[in-house]
Amino acid sequence: HFIIIIIIMKLKIYNLIILNHHYCDVDMAEIDHFMPLLMQHEEEGLLCPVLSHGSVHFMWIKHSNLYRIFYKYLMSALCVTQVFTEYFKELEEESIQDNFVVVYELLDELMDFGFPQTTDSKILQEYITQEGAKLEVAKSKVPTTVTNAVSWRSEGIKYKKNEVFIDVIESINVLVNANGSVMSSDIVGSIKLKTMLSGMPELRLGLNDRVLFALTGRDKGKTVTMEDVKFHQCVRLSRFESDRTISFIPPDGESELMSYRINTHVKPLIWIESIIEKFSHSRVEIMVKAKGQFKKQSVANNVEVRVPVPSDADSPKFKTSTGNAKYVPEKNMVVWTIKSFPGGKEFLMRAHFGLPSVENDELEGKPPITVKFEIPYFTVSGIQVRYMKIIEKSGYQALPWVRYITQSGDYQLRTNV
Repeated sequence: HFIIIIIIMKLKIYNLIILNHHYCDVDMAEIDHFMPLLMQHEEEGLLCPVLSHGSVHFMWIKHSNLYRIFYKYLMSALCVTQVFTEYFKELEEESIQDNFVVVYELLDELMDFGFPQTTDSKILQEYITQEGAKLEVAKSKVPTTVTNAVSWRSEGIKYKKNEVFIDVIESINVLVNANGSVMSSDIVGSIKLKTMLSGMPELRLGLNDRVLFALTGRDKGKTVTMEDVKFHQCVRLSRFESDRTISFIPPDGESELMSYRINTHVKPLIWIESIIEKFSHSRVEIMVKAKGQFKKQSVANNVEVRVPVPSDADSPKFKTSTGNAKYVPEKNMVVWTIKSFPGGKEFLMRAHFGLPSVENDELEGKPPITVKFEIPYFTVSGIQVRYMKIIEKSGYQALPWVRYITQSGDYQLRTNV
């Protein structure tokens, strides 16, 4: 089980512990081994989220200049980090120090002897506030949502206009080698809700799920096979397992209803061809061609093509057929920005850099070209919301709105240079 939380700031000379919370007896001296282990793994290029020293395992997460170290459960690390971020917006040393009382209150409510308990920040904010006076008053009356069967939603919610907004967001992960072959690809999706519904409504969501269609004998049209499906706690898992119905009483406001992965071959939506020529002691010439390999009626917004350049390059000159390019020396890259990229179009960017006459002795790797983009009204997997039924005992009419978005995830294209 979860034993101890320590929030620590990374310093090269010594460790500064900002905050710690014990849930069970453990030797505090164990934390002294964390920073040397971290620095050793960094130097060896073997950094991972789990570090071990003897029988002790450190699960850590870095946020800004802070490290959160958790023994035993990484899940606890994730939920604590998310709640702190939603409470304090910017999770930094100053926000922790300015809110010590609230932080300890949250840790007591989030965990019970190290096991996750109440992890919904909306519910926690009903009785743990960032104002001391309110905190004392609120303590006397804990919301019924904490002990309700439906702990994620308060009673008595009312709206003049009842609506629910559904966002289907898919991120594409693609790795293309220097020869232009797709080495790996998959789709990571999530369905997010913004519910503005009165009372305690029951919602039923229907997708073009291939397993569902096969069960009902309606295997027609475009269907998708979802893997690694994860649901919000509001979803009735037994109902989904029996007949694939996604039935739930939603949290109020914004929430992530579910996430999924689709393991399939994905054609890169924005294809990049590059020629990078390096002339020793002289210059670097870069030519990048970007082509939209998606439907002509769709448009990719805020496209960024990030092209690596040598660390000793200087005197940049650019020429683009659209958009604009700029040199980012602190990251050793050129960023080519295209605000609107229609499907089927091709654009070109050329860059010229000078190189010093003295050769750089440092060995540099071959970082890939990366691409960032967002395409609205489109999902690469073809997933669809077939229906959203909203049932509430008062019988009011509610409007569901659906929006589809495809965006880049880990999108990399390797180069020969």
